[in-house]
Amino acid sequence: MSAAAAYARLAAGDAARRREFDVARRRAVLARLAEEIRAREGEIMAALAADLAKPEVEVRISEIIPVLSEIRHSARHLKRWARPRRVWPTLAMLGTRGTIRPEPKGTVLIIAPWNYPFCLALGPLVSAIAAGNAAVIKPSELAPATSALIASLVAAALPEDLVTVVEGGVETSTELLAQPFDHIFFTGSPAVGRVVMAAAAKTLASVTLELGGKSPVILGDGADVQKAARMLAWGKFQNAGQTCIAPDHVYVPRAMEPALTAALRAEIARMYGGAPKESPSYARLIGARHFARLKGMLDEALAGGATLIAGGAAEEGARYLAPTVLTSLPGETALMREEIFGPVLPVIAYDDLEAVLRGIEAGEKPLALYLFARDRALIARVTASTTSGALGVNVTLAHFLHLNLPFGGIGNSGLGAAHGRWGFAAFSHEKPILENRFAVLDPLMPPYTKLSARIARMVQKLVG
Repeated sequence: MSAAAAYARLAAGDAARRREFDVARRRAVLARLAEEIRAREGEIMAALAADLAKPEVEVRISEIIPVLSEIRHSARHLKRWARPRRVWPTLAMLGTRGTIRPEPKGTVLIIAPWNYPFCLALGPLVSAIAAGNAAVIKPSELAPATSALIASLVAAALPEDLVTVVEGGVETSTELLAQPFDHIFFTGSPAVGRVVMAAAAKTLASVTLELGGKSPVILGDGADVQKAARMLAWGKFQNAGQTCIAPDHVYVPRAMEPALTAALRAEIARMYGGAPKESPSYARLIGARHFARLKGMLDEALAGGATLIAGGAAEEGARYLAPTVLTSLPGETALMREEIFGPVLPVIAYDDLEAVLRGIEAGEKPLALYLFARDRALIARVTASTTSGALGVNVTLAHFLHLNLPFGGIGNSGLGAAHGRWGFAAFSHEKPILENRFAVLDPLMPPYTKLSARIARMVQKLVG
């Protein structure tokens, strides 16, 4: 089915869906989706193994569990989220009754990325369905096995007049973006996010943009180096570093640098053994183009004088790049300028924390910032001195799984938020309804008299 036809078929049912797709039916659809996911666990594992060589445990914790958790959480809270809410009148509106009624936006588009191709396609879909919308999903063509699996799963589990999967490449995405969707949910790079936002502007569609950027890590004086190294190795090297909220680079007090790099070497060996290529716990890069980009960045840094602390081994045919740690990087290298999005971790020694904080604030706002510290005053100082989509203290990655926290970026790292009630809100229009019961408005209508002027002055005194 073409992109235009997929949109037209779903949009044709918007009016009826708004009337008939109540909370009970939304819950039933979500339950059916969860049932199909559980029934096809083996196929999901196989698809992600084919696309990214993801270990089974990683598939469960980063692809399947987040979607099933989102379904359970949404179903549990949906009645409250969808209920019209009464609001108190302001002084000027005494005698009126105000209500906010969440309504579905209509027909929405979800464009998913390749790095977590199952979770980041179906997670937003859960929010879209919970809010009462129809959805077109465009999976990433760079993860073809998972794309095909999503198309098959959705066709088996969900009504065809509610959710459609359209597979294809850039041309398909371009055709989809030309359709007048009511909302577009995009996960990907900031560069493509700008293209999506520009396309949405042509039809005045609202957008949620989950982007990325360089997510820095700061170790404070007195931080627990061993725990920090363990969290860093897990957060950086899961999915071979292809995670939008992965630690991008680490700032460490100069006196603590040797201890941190030694601890990172030990953690890499503990997690992946002496030969990570042989480890069943280590994923692979998505393809040759991404491999060449990362290998080029690594080679440039080493040629410029960077010190290799761990890793560095690479094999193009196997899409393999070892968990790698570098120090003493020249500031002008691509590893320091661009989002790395791979298993290469620069460690940067610092002498002045204020200079580090100023540098972070001077750059693009990151999707996540991580701080390892014991000192509450230091935690408060970094919190107040930086802006980021999220702040993780003594932890990496895990905030993505917390459904009572919004997930999203700011500025270059994104627009809007997802997960839980924030995902429901992203796909909803909060329609205000104002009912006049006994408001005294007539004296404020033309023709204006001395009484009108007196009443207007009285109201202004009350509210101002």
